[in-house]
Amino acid sequence: MARAVRPQKLKDQVETYMRDAINSGEWSAGELHSVGEVADEFGVSRTPVREAVLQLADAGLVAFERNVGFRILRSTPSQIVEIFHLRLLLEVPATRLTARDAGEETLATMRAELAEMSAAAKKGDESLFMQHDRYFHDAAISGAGNDRLITTVDRLRDATRLIGASTVERRRSLFDIADEHRPILDAFERRDAAAAAAAMRDHVVHTGSLLLSISLGDQDGPESDSTAALKQRWSELSEPDH
Repeated sequence: MARAVRPQKLKDQVETYMRDAINSGEWSAGELHSVGEVADEFGVSRTPVREAVLQLADAGLVAFERNVGFRILRSTPSQIVEIFHLRLLLEVPATRLTARDAGEETLATMRAELAEMSAAAKKGDESLFMQHDRYFHDAAISGAGNDRLITTVDRLRDATRLIGASTVERRRSLFDIADEHRPILDAFERRDAAAAAAAMRDHVVHTGSLLLSISLGDQDGPESDSTAALKQRWSELSEPDH
């Protein structure tokens, strides 16, 4: 059955649906899809689908394969290190700025989003949980007054989402993830900018370390030189004073 898409801003709507399919796990890493297949599913022409795929390719979520279609990508270990290094560079100082001057509206938003995360965890609804997780992070960095920063961080999160889903099954529960956000909110409540930034750093570093470990896989036998070097690089980049 074709999904109903309103005639305005088709590209944006199709892109949103495609991102949701990737983030929810409906489309798995490695899967191949054709532009025609997606156009038929959404009941639109191929043009907005091609435009949406180009946007997703720019975000590192898919790759075009000539005369075939596009493939859903999974971030490599080295890309995970790069992505989380960028998140640390962007989110930690932005959190400090936001916490320093946080108003009641920001605090109310963060409280509400954390409550929604807990509710989604109780339901076992991972997709809904991650949606509110994103909104919590957006609020925590909103005080930097930079919409491009928020968009960039959201795209960085998207780039690792396919791996992120597996941390819930293998390394930590949704409740564990929600608990990692509580020190951030607590620091905001106290208007303690340094503590808020430190709590955000701890959370991002922990997530990055888990995803890197999963991406590298459970290895038997001696660790390769390249793997050891990548782990060392991440250890250095994630140091607080780096």
